Amino acid sequence: MQYAKLGRTGLEVSRICVGCMSFGVPERGNHAWTLPPDESRDYIKQALDLGINFFDTANVYSDGTSEEIVGSALNDFVDRGDVIVATKVNARMRPTPTGIGLSRKAIMHEVDQSLFRLGMDYIDLYQIHRWDTTTPIEETLDALNDLVKSGKVRYIGASSMFAWQFAKALHVSDKNGWARFISMQNYVNLIYREEEREMLPLCKDEGVGVIPWSPLARGRLTRDWDDKTERSQTDEFGKKLYAVQADADRKVVERLSEVSKRLGVPRAQVALAWLLQKPEIVSPIVGATKPHHLEDAAEAVELKLSQQDIAALEEPYVPHVVSGI
Repeated sequence: MQYAKLGRTGLEVSRICVGCMSFGVPERGNHAWTLPPDESRDYIKQALDLGINFFDTANVYSDGTSEEIVGSALNDFVDRGDVIVATKVNARMRPTPTGIGLSRKAIMHEVDQSLFRLGMDYIDLYQIHRWDTTTPIEETLDALNDLVKSGKVRYIGASSMFAWQFAKALHVSDKNGWARFISMQNYVNLIYREEEREMLPLCKDEGVGVIPWSPLARGRLTRDWDDKTERSQTDEFGKKLYAVQADADRKVVERLSEVSKRLGVPRAQVALAWLLQKPEIVSPIVGATKPHHLEDAAEAVELKLSQQDIAALEEPYVPHVVSGI
C-alpha cells in the first residue's frame, strides 16, 4: 500500500479509503444490501491486512449502525492512533426540526452521537455531508472550528457542492482564522468527470485533498453495462445518477473493457488507476461486498497507465448534467 498526505496537512492516509456505507444492519436504513456486523468485520480486517488505514462512514448510514460496526471492529483490531476514521453530518437522523442540517445545535448533538456509536474519543476527519442551504456557512464553520479546538475532531472536510460554495467556505475560514476544510469528498469517475472543470482545479490551488466517492460508479465500471446486481436494482439514488445519459456512459464502460482486456487486469483496477494518476486525487473511497473488491483496489495503487491508455479511456466521454450535489 502507498500513502499520501491529505491536502496541506501532515495527516498520512492510504491511497485507498474504505467506504463503509456497505456495512450496516440490513433492516436499518435504506439499504437492504448492506453487510451485517460479522461479515462487515471480515472486510475491515482484510482492509487493515492490506495496509489500508483510512475508513469513511456517516451518521446516516444504516441508521447509525455503520458507525457502530466500524468503531467496534477497529477498536478490536488496531490501535486507535494507527487508523484515520472519517464520518459525516447533515442528513436527517430524527423526524424533528433539529434532526437534520448543519446548524450549531445539530452539529454539536450529532458529533457526540457519532462518537458514542464509534466508541471513540475523537474523529479524525469530520465532514459536512453536502451543503446546507438553510444555515449560514459562518455558523457551520464556527461550530466545526470549536470541535477542532475541543479535541473532539482533528480535521474537517467537505463533500459534493458547487465550486463557488467551496471557495466561499474556504474564504470564510481564512478570514476568521478558523479551521479550514482539508478535503473534498466529491463525485468523480470515468463516467462522471464534470468536477474536472472547476472543483478539481480549485482543490489543487487551495491544497485540498480529493477523496472521491463512487469511483467505480456503484459497480457500473466493473461489469458489462446490462448486468444487474441486487444493489443496482434497489439503489434509487444510483438510478438517478446514471439514468440521464446512459447511452454515453455505456460507451465509456465498453472502452474500459477494451483497455482492461488489453492490459490483462480487471476493470476495477484500471478505473481506479485512472483516478489515482490525477494529481488532485489522494484516496478514492471504495466500497466492498466481495473479497476481491479490496484486493483489486489495493492492486490498482501499483498500476501505472500510459498516456495512450488514459487518452483511450477518456475519449468517449461527453459532458454530463451536473449530478451528485
